[in-house]
Amino acid sequence: MRSDARSNRLRILEVATEVLNGPGDTSLKSIAHRAGVGKGTLYRHFPSREFLVLQVYSGEVGDLVTAVPALLDALSPQEALRAWLERLLGVGRCAPEFADTMGGVHSPLTARCREAYRPLLDALSALIAANEAAGTIVSGATAEDVLLLLGPLWHVEPKAEPRARAARLFEVLMRGLCTPAAVRSVPAPAAARQPR
Repeated sequence: MRSDARSNRLRILEVATEVLNGPGDTSLKSIAHRAGVGKGTLYRHFPSREFLVLQVYSGEVGDLVTAVPALLDALSPQEALRAWLERLLGVGRCAPEFADTMGGVHSPLTARCREAYRPLLDALSALIAANEAAGTIVSGATAEDVLLLLGPLWHVEPKAEPRARAARLFEVLMRGLCTPAAVRSVPAPAAARQPR
């Protein structure tokens, strides 16, 4: 990559990080304008909004991806899946743009955009495969299925009662994914067992 192209890419990422984490207009047009580049230049480096957002949050994505082997070493496959999904939800709750972008994994994507999602999909697929091998997840579940089910939980308000509802819904999701024997063997966390 030429030095001017590299400089443009870094400037776009720098501006996008500021814009996506602040109030106001977060459109690609606004990002391009603030970065001092044309929309064509922005799209050459970042072919979609989803691609750009995942690049902005590449550190968080990298942490999620590298966490998988350690979780599987330290925990049972089902506990590792639960812990990883809770981390993923945590990232989305702290970064609404990231949460919104995760919905794009279900849309028709160009090959380049699909590659932006690939590390997360591969990480989640590894956790699903470990659970399939252990017999603790329903057969046929895919990473895309699980992300689709998680979608509404990212948009629960960060107040006490909505948080309790989100915990209950997460338990419903986990019980739906787990085989009946696995559900019986792993009690729900206390927060999810509290009476309504």
